[in-house]
Amino acid sequence: MVHGRGIHVAFQVAVLELIYADVPSHCMEREINGKKIALVQGDITDMRADAIVNAANAQLVLGGGVAGAIRRKGGPAIQEECNEIGGTRVGGAVITTGGRLPARFVIHAVGPVNGEGDEDQKLRSATIESLKLMDEHGLRTIAFPAISTGIFGFPVDRCADVMLDAVRQHLLGETSVTLVTFVLWTEADYDVFAKRLGQLAV
Repeated sequence: MVHGRGIHVAFQVAVLELIYADVPSHCMEREINGKKIALVQGDITDMRADAIVNAANAQLVLGGGVAGAIRRKGGPAIQEECNEIGGTRVGGAVITTGGRLPARFVIHAVGPVNGEGDEDQKLRSATIESLKLMDEHGLRTIAFPAISTGIFGFPVDRCADVMLDAVRQHLLGETSVTLVTFVLWTEADYDVFAKRLGQLAV
């Protein structure tokens, strides 16, 4: 784990590319196939990535949690575009404007509710579908939350294993994506992801 102002130069470049409001208190990165997976502890709505990911429901209604923060900061245009789309499947993802957010776009990825069955595959699909949308739109930088770990009750350690491996596999192929940042709200969640990222085969 790397703390505070002592972050190494490579991560400083990643943070500057995202233009995070402040240097995060916790941050880490690994390089895969010339691209980067990074972790920060903070607020995903502050990230100036090409796209941030909303942990959405299938109806694309921006309620509480990450979605509520996106709605409050991004303004009504995001929900209006979601209403026009009308919804998507569990494991799917759609893209809308970022409204007034620093990010240009919001990708709404629908993860599973813990206990509904086939959760790992559905979460993997939601992650991959988000990255495919990045490629379709020629986008380079994306910030993910820990999808399904809030009110959907999915365990953080399983989430980290599934999402990090899905991102690793995608970055090993042809993709426009150069930087994937996981933005974790709590220090406990950050620590789980940091342990898994350190163990990730590259």
